[in-house]
Amino acid sequence: MQFKKLSTPSLKELFVSELESKILSGELKVGEKLPSERELAEAMHVSRAVVNSGIAEMEQKGFLIVRPRVGTFVEDYRKNGTLDTLVSIMKYNGGNLAKDEIKAILELRIVLVNLAATLAIDNATDEQLNSLLPILNDISPEDSVDDLVEKTFRLHHELAFISGNVLLPLFFMSFKELVCKLWHRFITNYGKELLVKSNCTMINSVITRDKDSAVSQITNATMEAITGSKKIY
Repeated sequence: MQFKKLSTPSLKELFVSELESKILSGELKVGEKLPSERELAEAMHVSRAVVNSGIAEMEQKGFLIVRPRVGTFVEDYRKNGTLDTLVSIMKYNGGNLAKDEIKAILELRIVLVNLAATLAIDNATDEQLNSLLPILNDISPEDSVDDLVEKTFRLHHELAFISGNVLLPLFFMSFKELVCKLWHRFITNYGKELLVKSNCTMINSVITRDKDSAVSQITNATMEAITGSKKIY
């Protein structure tokens, strides 16, 4: 039996969580001006340093915008947010995303994974392609769900790395939390064996430099999750 490590949220994390909840629930509306840092600190019984750092984090996430000498306002986070914004929305919804958000992530995954596969086939050495095999061979339906998802991400991330595009691994890492949650959902709905089989088919196509097969498999498998018989929303 495995147990997760427990940790106590910091005051800044609690401050950010509270404000995010008010924004995502609509209690604080887009364009609304927040009280001053001093007023927030007094109302929430935290230091101004906590408020200042929390507001800075929320501005980076796209939830707030600070206008010098004017004040802090709720930003249009759906228009100007980041991946961190999407993660916060998902956490607020109990780990769930709306249908349109899941569809958008999967559509983007088609583009990114196909790009990684085609670049690897075109540019990677045989040694680099064969470096995927130990990772693939370590993946098994006997793995725990968490281990299977983590190993699957590692496999895809390594594919992005050997593609030769220096930004692709960063994009994959940025989407890790979101994509791993979708893989968790896929396994819950359809079982571990199907994800293992999908990994094997894709990587074998890449290693044999069968570009058409790799692109077809990646596209078809993902479209199945969007509109076909393996929907995950």
